[in-house]
Amino acid sequence: MKSIKVLGTGCPKCRQTEAIVRQAVDELGVEATIEKVEDIMQIMAYNILSTPAVVIDEEVKIKGRVPAAGEIKSLLSQERSIP
Repeated sequence: MKSIKVLGTGCPKCRQTEAIVRQAVDELGVEATIEKVEDIMQIMAYNILSTPAVVIDEEVKIKGRVPAAGEIKSLLSQERSIP
């Protein structure tokens, strides 16, 4: 099961990123836990200076911008194909 975190303090772009991530996970049928992290200290622990950010299995994949749904799907598909 994938662990996905959306890092952001609750701004519109952060909420949009969370919605895109949830949509991509649903469309792919990936088993994943999605967590929205809004605590600034937790966000800083990932060395993120600008939000939103997407963390998949504790690895920062996207930071400082809203990703496209296709980009999230691509990242999740790549992750599934690695043994």
